[in-house]
Amino acid sequence: MQPKTRKALKRMGTALLWMAVLVGFVVLVSAAVKVKDTTQCKGIVVKLSGDDENFFIEEKDIKALIVKNKDLNPVGKPVSSINIAILEKVVAQDPWVKEANLFIDNNRVLNIKVVQREPVARVFTTTGNSFYLDAQRDRIPVSERYTARVPVFTGFPTDALQLQTADSALTAGIVDFSTYVLNDPFWMAQVEQVNINGERKFEITPKLGDHIIDFGEGTDVEKKFTKLLAFYKEGLSRVGWNNYTRINVAFENEVVCTRKDGTPPPKPTPPHIDSVDVDMAGTGDVTVITAAAPAKETTRHTEHTEKPAAKPAPKKEVRPSSNNKTPKPPAKTQRTPKAVYKPADKPINATKKHKTP
Repeated sequence: MQPKTRKALKRMGTALLWMAVLVGFVVLVSAAVKVKDTTQCKGIVVKLSGDDENFFIEEKDIKALIVKNKDLNPVGKPVSSINIAILEKVVAQDPWVKEANLFIDNNRVLNIKVVQREPVARVFTTTGNSFYLDAQRDRIPVSERYTARVPVFTGFPTDALQLQTADSALTAGIVDFSTYVLNDPFWMAQVEQVNINGERKFEITPKLGDHIIDFGEGTDVEKKFTKLLAFYKEGLSRVGWNNYTRINVAFENEVVCTRKDGTPPPKPTPPHIDSVDVDMAGTGDVTVITAAAPAKETTRHTEHTEKPAAKPAPKKEVRPSSNNKTPKPPAKTQRTPKAVYKPADKPINATKKHKTP
């Protein structure tokens, strides 16, 4: 046999051998797939992810969504007959489920991975109903098992799921306010409750201090809290935490306070005062604190109520005494001093973790 013929036969034999191997592999894979499709699902495994401190759903709750329906329950059914897409939709219908991923592993077990929603605010409506809001502004029903440690808002004006424009803006303000507070340990400890008044503005009840904080609308949240922190450090730390009934941070670049005698707050004044007058005499004056931008320091101005001038006392005739001594002039009446505080030119950093002043 010629060498060329031998080489050709050898090549043909090699090709036939590889074809046989490939056909055998395809047959084995097809048989394995057929066996897997005809085998039955052995069970369900649920894995939850999210905030470890606030698990409002449990593994048994997710399993119950599938097992309670005999037509959907995959346990004991052939793997080929299980519709993963339908099961994912069933699990995702739970209001506490943010995302659900399902698959069957090599052990023929249905795996369910669930990401739960994380609430950022607890809201009570004017009718007494309650719900949570997440970062996406979606409502979450209250859980019977757990209570989330989040800022609480009362006085929400409606129970409707389809919100009007004003209510949608209010919801956005609630979420922005709560998100900022949750990320700051000091304000999380200080803010006890937030009431929504008839003008859809926030009134904060703090844990420390016998006063109400008029926050205004839920806009410029960081700016208002920075201004309020500056007042806590430079104002209340000097005159006391219980001398005012209301502290208003809604005005631009200033904080307006009302003392406990009921004196109403004044109209906002231009923020170009360069000193701070602290009422240490307890005269009941209304104190206006003018706060500059974060790079500048807080200033404060006290408006005094004008009083009528006192009538001069009648002069008494002084007669010379027998000892020819000159009488001493009467002592001048001393006025009660007021402390004037001029802050240093140091910026106030409100992004760090704060301790209670």
